[in-house]
Amino acid sequence: MTEARRPRAWAWLALAWLVAVGALAWQQAGFWREGRLDSDVLALLPGAHEDPRLAQANARLAEGGTRQLVVLLGHADWATLRRGAEAFSASLHEDPRLTALADDGAADAAMSAYAPYQRGLLTREQRQRLSDTDPATLGRQALARLFAPGSAPGWAADPLGLELDWWQARAGQGPVPRDGLLAIEEADRHWVVQRFEHIGSPFALDGERHLQLALERAHAAAEAAAGQPLQRLQAGVPLHAEAAAAQASREVATIGLGSLAAVLLLVWLAFRSLRPILLVGVSLVVGVAAGVAVTAWWFGQVHLLTLVFGASLVGVAEDYGIHYFASRQQDQSPPRPLMRRLLPALSLALATSVLAYLTLAIAPFPGLRQMAVFSAAGLTAAFLTVVLWFPFLDRQSPRPSAFSRAVAASLARWPRWPRGLAGLALAVLLAAGILAGLWQLQVRDDLRSLQASPAALVAGERDTARLLSLPSPAQYFLVQGPTPEALLRAEEGLVDQLAGLRQQGVLSGWRAVSDFLPSQARQAGDAALREAADAAALALASDVLEENLVLAPAPARTLQPDTWLAASASLPLRPLWLGEQDGRWATIVLLEGLAPASVASLAGVAADSPHVRWVDRTAAYSDLLSHYRRMMGGLVFAAYAAVGLALALRFRRRAWRALLPTALAGATSLGLLGWLGVPLDLFGVLAQLLLLGFGIDYGIFLLEHDDDPASWLAVSLGAASTTLAFGLLALSATPALHSFGLSLLMGIGLVWLLSPCFRMRREPGALAH
Repeated sequence: MTEARRPRAWAWLALAWLVAVGALAWQQAGFWREGRLDSDVLALLPGAHEDPRLAQANARLAEGGTRQLVVLLGHADWATLRRGAEAFSASLHEDPRLTALADDGAADAAMSAYAPYQRGLLTREQRQRLSDTDPATLGRQALARLFAPGSAPGWAADPLGLELDWWQARAGQGPVPRDGLLAIEEADRHWVVQRFEHIGSPFALDGERHLQLALERAHAAAEAAAGQPLQRLQAGVPLHAEAAAAQASREVATIGLGSLAAVLLLVWLAFRSLRPILLVGVSLVVGVAAGVAVTAWWFGQVHLLTLVFGASLVGVAEDYGIHYFASRQQDQSPPRPLMRRLLPALSLALATSVLAYLTLAIAPFPGLRQMAVFSAAGLTAAFLTVVLWFPFLDRQSPRPSAFSRAVAASLARWPRWPRGLAGLALAVLLAAGILAGLWQLQVRDDLRSLQASPAALVAGERDTARLLSLPSPAQYFLVQGPTPEALLRAEEGLVDQLAGLRQQGVLSGWRAVSDFLPSQARQAGDAALREAADAAALALASDVLEENLVLAPAPARTLQPDTWLAASASLPLRPLWLGEQDGRWATIVLLEGLAPASVASLAGVAADSPHVRWVDRTAAYSDLLSHYRRMMGGLVFAAYAAVGLALALRFRRRAWRALLPTALAGATSLGLLGWLGVPLDLFGVLAQLLLLGFGIDYGIFLLEHDDDPASWLAVSLGAASTTLAFGLLALSATPALHSFGLSLLMGIGLVWLLSPCFRMRREPGALAH
């Protein structure tokens, strides 16, 4: 291309990028209105792609309660509590984000649905009682019930009261209607249970917890109506999502805006001109917007942790603009010729940084892949903004400032690593400190490092689950069978074993489909057992009353899965029925009151049956984090070997001068984590991989341009802004991001400090190599 045609092509490319940025701005306006953000911790981790049935089970458990929340109000006096509960509900009724979930008529509808099949439904205790008790005793028990005060008018249809006992057993310890409210009784306190559904998205990144504020206003109204303080417990996914969104808003402001302010301050100190600040700021805004847009397009949504991590992109994307203005400040070249000279180096810097980020996508973690795509897209957009727009928007080169002159001149005074015994002694001391820190370094592969819900919210969730006997969706049994009948019989066998474990105190209960939908074989057996017991009771009653009492004929039908699923009575347990997939039927059995020490016992239960599988999602994900931490650790060593080979091909015997500063910084940062008591997790290993990708550039740049003050100025400004950007991640309340940011804060700072120490020595009168 001729010199005359190059500016014209450049102008057309700049115009095309302007159109693209305009489309990006339009996309961003729609994205933030829709709020396509995700806060589910498990969405960051690999799904069960190798097992579709397990993926279906996890999705079914998740979809049930994503919009629901439950509130419990407690007080020792029922009348006081009732006044407060009614005022609480009335206050939330005015909030458009919430709608109350009423249970009116649900019990009556369920009893009507089960009525035709009730003769074949017995609890485990009833089955044992009818089997072990002689007919005469059963008859006397039926007569005692008949002559008891308030006996039911339908005594002849159910002389032993089995149906009422069955319903009471199925109701368990859950809330019961009282004065138009759902109530739970404790020894010293009454509780009112209110359920709501959240309308709309809880992911409002304005730093406010609107749902929490609405609950606090309702609580204040309740206490005003009651005239006394009321205890409040609350639980639900929307509360955690809103807390995560509020935390993300604060951290994006702290990390993103803090990084932006730090970068712009560095630009001002170095160039003392408004134009570099504005242009670098534009490149950063375009980069972050492009990261959000491409991530949303690629994955359909953006995770909140991705957004927080992406805020640190500011400290990396500004390198291109700073390099441009640092070179412009030194040689006063016209913008476009200067950009053409810088383009190869800037392109190489972009390629190495993008490759460093894309290493995050090697592990099959959706969260890491989101971060990789976000960062790669953001850096590319910032690079294009600098290359295509700066030569047209920059009209005057910045003059050297006192700050830039001081930084550039500091290279001449920077100490080199000492030779001889002094250098060896320093190396031994450094190695001893690193090894002592590594000896203390602990490893943590805990799923909880990826979440940071407020402690009060977690405690409220735990107490609510205890009062309502809510099962945990993190640990469950997956039961499978070739037919629905075989499936239900396998689940019944599992539940029989769980009953024995409940007596041992291993767990407090369970939720299983077969308790409400027994197998056909069990229904037939229970119907025959009950018919014999009822007949014996009616025979004895006929002798005593001198009447001919005849047992009503039992319906010739049994409850079928299709009938049960079609009835509204199955709604609470419908998520546990997974149906048929690839010729196999499956259900989920959830557990209540499971102690962590009891997990081994339950895993052994699954080992005894080929149809039952124990699923411990927390342990499985922790094992997965451990596996990929070790895998990525091996990748770090492989990356160092590959980089070392590439440096050897370029610099020959001098290659160690570029590689050693980064290696020392990485080892030292790990040792410091040990000294500080910060555990090493997968994100800490990933920080080491990114440290290699970023830190090696400083060594290469100083080796290529030995003792060049302008190069040292660009390196120092870039290292300072990158250190600040990632270092601010150390302020994150999410443990994984905290350790990631702390590792890079120390690592990048150490690379910057160590890189000049290993530059070539100039002997008096010698030429530079």
